[in-house]
Amino acid sequence: MKFMKLGSKPDLFQTNGDNVRYVATELATDIVINVRDVKFHLHKFPLLSKSARLRELVAITDEENNDEVNINDIPGGPAAFEVCAKFCYGMTVTLNAYNVVAARCAAEYLDMYETIEKGNLIYKIEVFLNFSIFRSWKDSIIVLQTTKSLLPWSEELKVVSHCLDSIASKASIDASKVKWSYTYNSNKLPSENGNDPQWNGAKKQQIIPKDWWVEDLCELQVDLYKRVITTIKTTGIMSADVIGEALKAYALRRLPGFSKGVVHDGDIIKSQYVVDTITWLLPSEKGSIPCSFLLKLLQLSIMLECGEMVRRELIRRIGQQLEEATVADLLIPAPAGETIVYNIDIVRDLVQEFLKQEWSAHTHCLIENEFLEIRSPGFVSNASKAKLAKLVDAYLAEVARDPNLPLSKFVDLAEMVSGFSRMSHDGIYHAIDMYLKEHPGISKSDRKKICRLMDCKKLSVDASMQAMQNERLPLRVVVQVLFFEQVRAMTATSGSNTPDLPVSIRSLLPGGSHGSSWSATTNTEEDWDSMPTAEEFKVLKGELATLRLREGGRGNNSNMNECTKTNDKKIAASEVKGLLMSKNIFSKLWSRRDRSNENSSSETSESPGSTIAEETKSTPSRSRRHSSS
Repeated sequence: MKFMKLGSKPDLFQTNGDNVRYVATELATDIVINVRDVKFHLHKFPLLSKSARLRELVAITDEENNDEVNINDIPGGPAAFEVCAKFCYGMTVTLNAYNVVAARCAAEYLDMYETIEKGNLIYKIEVFLNFSIFRSWKDSIIVLQTTKSLLPWSEELKVVSHCLDSIASKASIDASKVKWSYTYNSNKLPSENGNDPQWNGAKKQQIIPKDWWVEDLCELQVDLYKRVITTIKTTGIMSADVIGEALKAYALRRLPGFSKGVVHDGDIIKSQYVVDTITWLLPSEKGSIPCSFLLKLLQLSIMLECGEMVRRELIRRIGQQLEEATVADLLIPAPAGETIVYNIDIVRDLVQEFLKQEWSAHTHCLIENEFLEIRSPGFVSNASKAKLAKLVDAYLAEVARDPNLPLSKFVDLAEMVSGFSRMSHDGIYHAIDMYLKEHPGISKSDRKKICRLMDCKKLSVDASMQAMQNERLPLRVVVQVLFFEQVRAMTATSGSNTPDLPVSIRSLLPGGSHGSSWSATTNTEEDWDSMPTAEEFKVLKGELATLRLREGGRGNNSNMNECTKTNDKKIAASEVKGLLMSKNIFSKLWSRRDRSNENSSSETSESPGSTIAEETKSTPSRSRRHSSS
């Protein structure tokens, strides 16, 4: 810290009680100056020789035959006036970053200009500020902090603006030119903690990080911090990423519990202002702020009940990079009073904002302290969509554990990303399975509705095997999974296309239509949407075991380095058998359904079983022709 000493005489001020100050000289005092609740017994001559304001006040008191002057409105109070009085007496006065602004404002109040006496207090303080304080990084920050209690004097004397310019210019300087001390977490510096991959045990020159300044500015109160960051941004030199680091550091310092997404008891209004200010200061560049930080900020804004404008702005920014979030980031607690655990509505709003990028890219400007949106054509990559779809699937699997989560909220959110192309539907399957597990009492129609969200063709082998044994899924879905798994296994080895299917089988598959044989069976639709019975699962598990044996044999053949034509024929025969198996399983299930249906009529309508049996006869020749081609 920089110091300045004025005067050469010893300090002769003494105290007589807490509220009385006097000069210890043989000469009797001839004036009393009341500064708030402190009385100063002084001499007119040294004071009037340097202060035009005291000349005027003393002249007035002389006319009134009064020897007391009241200056209760002097900035800095008794302490600042004492500095000015000591300077008038030529006593030694020590100025530093903590008292220099108060002394400067008090000297201005007392009109201690050069026109009154050469080398007066105002001139000396200005020299100290410009050639010492404003050249020091930490002193500039300290001085700026002291200006708040001295408004509007410090503002009118441009002390505040000089501090802002000094801090902004130093923060924006090339890091390699930083020669002054600063506060920084040395754990961030590999060269200081020995984790540098280039470390060879020798003393290396310290690398100054670009965000070296962020922790020192966290000492500022929020209104001053806002002005500093705004000034830094207006220089146009500082990168958006570094500004983002500064805002993160400030949030962690000024918002207790921020990292954990909680609000500690304290000044709620102050915390609201901090959240508002950080939101206002966010860089406009996309990706300059981590999505996890923005989501914590949004969560806090909801808890603190910040304004709607702040919430909308955070949602807009998060939506632009939502694919970068994690499930933990999205698990925002539901507002107080709601029965559900997590705030799924806010996640839906975030996904909706992400979807807007398909037709618009948002930028914003600030006019009269209000955020305004400007829309222009935008684009979202397929990779981002796939990442978001995977994120939403994982999020749904987590929130599905809530027994009070309505199906409508689950389905609405899932449908928002249903159009996004993704290689696998394992994620949405696990989310559906978790919901069915935690909500066993949902109706058949709801069970059917939620299962429509997944595409059985896009399940991995592991997920398909699990789904084929999942008693929570409707029979229709289990059969679809079994069929598609067999078709996929067959096409993976022979390259054949999906074979022609009977009308009854096509009606079970996505996009299938019900033929005459299907509609003739009473309540078949309702039966297939019900959960599998024990007998049906016995049939399905038998087919699954057969499929596993066939897959094992096929894998052994594929791992052999010497493949002969005989092996190829065996594989082709296995493929044909696979197709027969898939049709046999449908035949078994339909036969069971037909036997249990008392209203079906074999004389007037063709049964699904007969259709499959008829198709089965023609299938081997079709398959053989394809295999030999």
